[in-house]
Amino acid sequence: MDLIQSHPKKEFQHRKPLASSLSLSLSLPFARLEQIDEGNLSLFGSLQLGFCLFLLRLLAPKMALVDVTKTCLDSISQISEHIEGSILYLDAGSSESFQLMGAFPVLLNLGVRAICSLENMCSLDVVVDWNSSSEPARKIAVITSRLLSDAHRYILRCLSTHQGVHCCIIFTSISELAHSAYPDSPLGPDAFHEYESLLVQDYEELVKKSLTMSKQPESSHLKDNLISEDEGWSELTSIEEDIQHEASLSERDYCKDNLIDHTEDVGQKLVVSVHHFPMVLCPFSPRVFVLPSEGSIAEAYLSVEHEDAFSPGLPPLSTGLPSDGDDTPPGATLTAHFIYHLAAKMDLKMEIFSLGDLSKTVGKILTDMSSLYDVGRRKRSAGLLLIDRSLDLLTPCCHADSLVDRMFSSLPRRESLKSHTHLKGSQSQLKNGPSTLQRASIDVHIPLGNILNEEDCKMDNFRLLESVEAFLCGWDPSNTDSQIGDLINLSNKIHKEKPLHSETELLSGSFVSTENFRGTPYLEAILDRKTKDGTILLKKWLQEALRRENITVNVKTRPGFATKSDLQSLIKALAKNQSSLVRNRGIIQLAAAALVSLNESHSARWDAFISAEKMLSISAGDTSQSLAAQIGDLINKSAFIGSHGQKKGKIEASKGVLSFQDALLLMITGYMLAGENFPTSGSDGPFSWQEEQFLKDSVVDAILENPAVAKLKFLHGLMEELEANLQRIKSEENKEVSTKKLQIDDFDDDQWGQWGDEDADDGNDNASKDLYNDMQLKLELRDRVDNLFKFLHKLSSLQRKNIPSRDWTMALETNFGGDSYTSKGLLYKLLTRLLSRKDVPGLEYHSSTVGRLFKSGFGRFGLGQAKPNLADQNVILVFVIGGINGLEVREVQEALSDSGRPDVELILGGTTLLTPDDMLDLLLGNSSYI
Repeated sequence: MDLIQSHPKKEFQHRKPLASSLSLSLSLPFARLEQIDEGNLSLFGSLQLGFCLFLLRLLAPKMALVDVTKTCLDSISQISEHIEGSILYLDAGSSESFQLMGAFPVLLNLGVRAICSLENMCSLDVVVDWNSSSEPARKIAVITSRLLSDAHRYILRCLSTHQGVHCCIIFTSISELAHSAYPDSPLGPDAFHEYESLLVQDYEELVKKSLTMSKQPESSHLKDNLISEDEGWSELTSIEEDIQHEASLSERDYCKDNLIDHTEDVGQKLVVSVHHFPMVLCPFSPRVFVLPSEGSIAEAYLSVEHEDAFSPGLPPLSTGLPSDGDDTPPGATLTAHFIYHLAAKMDLKMEIFSLGDLSKTVGKILTDMSSLYDVGRRKRSAGLLLIDRSLDLLTPCCHADSLVDRMFSSLPRRESLKSHTHLKGSQSQLKNGPSTLQRASIDVHIPLGNILNEEDCKMDNFRLLESVEAFLCGWDPSNTDSQIGDLINLSNKIHKEKPLHSETELLSGSFVSTENFRGTPYLEAILDRKTKDGTILLKKWLQEALRRENITVNVKTRPGFATKSDLQSLIKALAKNQSSLVRNRGIIQLAAAALVSLNESHSARWDAFISAEKMLSISAGDTSQSLAAQIGDLINKSAFIGSHGQKKGKIEASKGVLSFQDALLLMITGYMLAGENFPTSGSDGPFSWQEEQFLKDSVVDAILENPAVAKLKFLHGLMEELEANLQRIKSEENKEVSTKKLQIDDFDDDQWGQWGDEDADDGNDNASKDLYNDMQLKLELRDRVDNLFKFLHKLSSLQRKNIPSRDWTMALETNFGGDSYTSKGLLYKLLTRLLSRKDVPGLEYHSSTVGRLFKSGFGRFGLGQAKPNLADQNVILVFVIGGINGLEVREVQEALSDSGRPDVELILGGTTLLTPDDMLDLLLGNSSYI
């Protein structure tokens, strides 16, 4: 179970600005006064305007700092009247979001009776608040990060289980307008009211059929099957039906023996209400966030399959051509609506800038959504910078020195639920049918039990399993044994988990962004730190916590260093008793996560990647022949390790930790480096024909030696053939060995002639057939590899085909020199130029409502509008469509620090958190278009 820290409820009151009481002779919106070109005004008007601006700056109250986490928690408090006294159901995306922001204690403080999983609903949810002194729950609330059509089957299943419920309140993070704008959506412009009536109708039909079938034997089977009869909505799988059938049987038996009879409540009218709750996001800090991995926004595809697209999870290459409205991918529409409502919740009025074709599309949607009603409202002016991830694919592919990136690459993720959502648009745009996308979960599992429950460190005072058993005994003291066994068996069957037999399986943790030390959130403090700096900071926090607990540790540690053994000793000492573990759970979880990332198996692989990427970067600065040789060497080493490494036992870390999939990721990195350093290469790739043919042969041989890599998308359908080919080669090698042994015998074969000619002929026929199959397999494999290298050519030509990137290569190095600048990612370079008020080729500004008003109206009277600049804003929101990584968080902070603008509040957001493994899946895995 996850360890969660409660977050105190904070009151935040807006001070009424004094600017509203001032009377200006010019009828101009206050938020835009600073951008008026005073040169076009008369002398009297200029003096009057300048005096008014001086008074406004003098008397206006100090604005509160922007805080994404606090905005989310405040939004939860605003719906307290709706969720109070209810059983709250969260879907996977909402659970991911609320876990990270530490919202569970806040929800319980607001009067929620219990918090349950929407997708993993079971009969135990009916009695989850059995110890409550009040009457059984008559209200359920649902918070979902999906479209209503996707969550319908789960909501209907909850209502069928909680038959005594009179009121159902649903909160969705997708706005009503976004529901209607989503392609092929079954809901229209009045989506919320339409769904309310549809849900009530489906529920009433379900109740009527269940009452009719209740008098017949085996009616429970029919009752369960009714839930899937939803006429056009997603159907339940057979596994879910079996789970629900088992849950319904147990729920009916338990309610019959222990709870009230619900038959009197069945006929009562169900009241359903649907509301918009946009603040479902995953904040790592007050100013860094991503979207939930299993939400509709993150899963919606960002590009359709065509020549300039890599993956449905990445924007296409920028060609400079505007896209038609019909070609807008659903991910762009949902992203635009999310950002619009996020800015509204944070009381921000956006000045929109975009870089990249998809970002320009999102910017246009945002501009169209703005209205004249925003004029005059008391909102803080802010700049929004939208960036396509496809403009810089190299940064998330590389393994930088980032502690957070190491953690997310090393820790196990929560398994994503199998999605049945069909994220599809116009079928004419898709070659292979509807496209689906599954993101890696942001919710990591920190294995605290593996660290705290080793043989040399037994926690005698903290027996979690016994505590759970004692809780279960409270159900019925007179019949404990049977009930405990029934509940555990039912829970194991429902959740498909192993039996709960050890503390290791029960004790785990997850990241919570609100866990803090003296007001400093742990996760925020290490988010932009390197591995060494981050581990040293964690060590200092652990030592300080030990001092507060008056715990003495007999461990000698060197100042300025933090080794794995140091962290492990401090963690065990701090978690020695239950009270200390609960009080210091935040730092213990984070230190345990760092300990896992520093484990030899994970750190050796990460360090080997860093070493290989450095060699590729050095070779890219030399010649194409040197770079091609480095890539080929990495492929050959990974193929050798895959085929012979297990036989030879332990191998050197630099040679044995990188698999063939890792070598493919490094080859992608190498081709992108070649595209940057050799921009004059031909259309057939950055390398010569001989160099590339050598790489192709190396890849073919490596695949033949490692059939397990057939899970990559460009090798789909060849798994059985590759495995059969490898088995045949091994059998032939064994036959050769046995033949050599039989050649040493006591008789002469020549005197017997060709005895057994028929068998020999049959053997020759089989050999020719195997030879033909082998040749056919190799031809097919070479065709697949040729397609792979065509994809690599497209990656290497990224700088030439991407219009903004091509302009960047011409303008960047003229004003900024040095290796430290050229080695930075796109975000650092972009923000450095923008904050220095330098032009950025390809950057587009989208006029706001007030800007259009100036152009159309006041411009006739000589009141022109100065061209806006992002550096004029004190609040800047940077959103990367496609995802961000931990390295970019640090580089954004470095760019802000180097600009000398401490007054700027910068928020960084992205579609998801990207690790190098995620990029391999997006480019070559199941989430790619290759």
